[in-house]
Amino acid sequence: MRFWSFWFNSFILSSQYNPPRFVELLMLLLAIAMLAISSILPDTPYLILGLSLVVGASISILVREAIAPSPQTKITQITASLLLVISIYGFADLMYTL
Repeated sequence: MRFWSFWFNSFILSSQYNPPRFVELLMLLLAIAMLAISSILPDTPYLILGLSLVVGASISILVREAIAPSPQTKITQITASLLLVISIYGFADLMYTL
């Protein structure tokens, strides 16, 4: 029981300490879930929703880093840019196959 209490308190504290980063984390976790579901079920809505969440989260990360840089700005920007390129490529591939 203490394990879940610790994680729940950490979850609440992180959402209060840095709300934009918390929302980005939530978007990326939902994107991972949607992309995992789309790999199991061959339905395109899960894939589209997962890719759009990745695009939104990566754009949000790039804007946040441009406004208020963190100590690891370069790595964060490179990772967000890579996620953005991969998800746009996923959208292009999806449009090509439909």
